[in-house]
Amino acid sequence: MVKAANSRGSAPGTPPRTRILVVGGGYVGMYTALRLQRKLRADEAEVTVVSPEPYMTYQPFLPEAAAGSISPRHVVVPLRRVLKRCRIVVGEARSIDHAKRTATITTLATEEEGTGAVEIEYDEIVLAPGSVSRTLPIPGLAEFAIGFKTVEEAIGLRNHVIEQMDIASSTRDPAIRDAALTFVFVGGGYAGVEALAELEDMARYAARYYHNIKPEDMKWVLVEASDRILPEVGPEMGKYTVRELRARNIDLRLETRLESCEKRVAVLSDGARFPTRTVVWTAGVKPHPVLAASDLPRNERGRLACTAFLTVEGVEHAWAAGDAAAVPDITASAPGTECAPNAQHAVRQAKVLADNLVHALRDEVLTEYAHQYVGSVASLGLHKGVAHVYGRKLKGYPAWLMHRVYHLSRVPTFNRKMRVLAEWTLSGLFKREIVSLGSLEHPRAEFELAAGGGPKEPPPPPASNPPKDNQR
Repeated sequence: MVKAANSRGSAPGTPPRTRILVVGGGYVGMYTALRLQRKLRADEAEVTVVSPEPYMTYQPFLPEAAAGSISPRHVVVPLRRVLKRCRIVVGEARSIDHAKRTATITTLATEEEGTGAVEIEYDEIVLAPGSVSRTLPIPGLAEFAIGFKTVEEAIGLRNHVIEQMDIASSTRDPAIRDAALTFVFVGGGYAGVEALAELEDMARYAARYYHNIKPEDMKWVLVEASDRILPEVGPEMGKYTVRELRARNIDLRLETRLESCEKRVAVLSDGARFPTRTVVWTAGVKPHPVLAASDLPRNERGRLACTAFLTVEGVEHAWAAGDAAAVPDITASAPGTECAPNAQHAVRQAKVLADNLVHALRDEVLTEYAHQYVGSVASLGLHKGVAHVYGRKLKGYPAWLMHRVYHLSRVPTFNRKMRVLAEWTLSGLFKREIVSLGSLEHPRAEFELAAGGGPKEPPPPPASNPPKDNQR
């Protein structure tokens, strides 16, 4: 274990700067650090951001990236470019000892050096590690399923869907063709519904370029354990979404669970069996494992117990927000209500958290976080969507347009806003791209083949009736 260098008290005759450690580079992590670097003087504090990736992913754009409406590089925001006054450490927080004010971090360099993890000291810590996919012990899930939380998964899924269409177009085996054209999505929340709707829309468009694949040849299945989908947009809009998806021949199964996907066969709790090469798991999330590896208080669901000031309850010098934090919703009428772990709250919580942290350093009064949920919007493919905002219910094109306008206003940096707007404009003028770049996942494959002497001749098949000695 080695200690990371810091500049605390490095200049003679100057007071030591407060060391602020931000764990996580997502919504809360990036927006908090961005506001801190604007509010704090250079001699007042130093901000270190620890993130497993050198970018923040704007997750509401993942379905459109998967459908090819937005370039993958425009879905992410580079942290080093935005947080110029912060120290960026690309690594994973493994544990936190708040009693000692230290966090244990592993990076690519620590793996190469073989010296073990790095211990970073801090005075104030902001915990915003986000969440990870919540999986269940379903046979075959770990081997065959794919998630939908990262830009890599979104682009990998797009490539995979197009590759399955290529397989179906070229095979002469009906069983292989049927499995390749069957796509099973598990989870009826935002991620599952939007991913399925956008990819089905993209695949429907792509089918026109295949001589032997029609949209009705493809089978899209959505599995949801509860009795409705998209609960955030309300019961009425949820029912409309069900009707809309079923009108597109999407097999939507409510109150149904995935029981197995071994041997590339999806087995559902209602007895249905779907041979498939595609299982997408979007059935919920859970708090990041680093929370369990800390000495900070958590609630029964594993999230950090927080106050309305976004401080960790009963602990000094610790702050949290977003998916990792159980923040009380003081605007709710029912006592004990917590803020939903979504982007709408995360972005606003980051602003209040950063301001309160600055106030705390300057011995000023803190402000409670209070934001009444205004509603939600969801895309169901090109020119299709649902929305329930400020009590108003929209569907179809108006909801889709509101979805785009809202998220364009929320994506960070003017640079990203203009790039996304330009891509949307160009996609309206030109046809979609339907190229699979699956080889990007194995960039050395071609070189390894060449370095190994090229493709090998397959061995000759054994004779079905080898001659006997007395027949020679």
